[in-house]
Amino acid sequence: MRKRTTWILIADGARARIVLSEGWSSGLERALDHDFAASHAPTRTYGADRPGRTFESADGSRHAMEPRVDWHEYEKHLFAVSMAKVLDEAAERGAFDRLVLVAPPKTLGALRAALKARTRKMVIAEVGKDLTHVPVQGLAEHLRDVVPLNPRVPSRGTPGR
Repeated sequence: MRKRTTWILIADGARARIVLSEGWSSGLERALDHDFAASHAPTRTYGADRPGRTFESADGSRHAMEPRVDWHEYEKHLFAVSMAKVLDEAAERGAFDRLVLVAPPKTLGALRAALKARTRKMVIAEVGKDLTHVPVQGLAEHLRDVVPLNPRVPSRGTPGR
């Protein structure tokens, strides 16, 4: 019988990594040999000019207009969409049988919306937490209610990540 591979995406709006589990008898290990990172600048750097000004309709006074887009949030959304593409391509290749998404709620919603239907059907659990700073060896403790992991089997990953 073939082992069922579960990929676990650990992400926030700017960083992500993918680990895998092949069942109770194995620990967590890195699914890919690299992490993903986006270069996000603060919102203030996207609008270098002073904000536009408008007149108040009641008394003719002027005030600054708020920007219509929070560019920092928009960049986070684009990062989630790019991670969904990575997962969709891996699902097409048959790299995993099941998928677990771990991200803060806003990022989780963007990921869910961007996944193709086929990949979305493979999602067995979602965890609304930011675990990007937890090393691979410490993830089992946070995911034991979601993925069957044997705590006695050491996880393999880059130390400190």
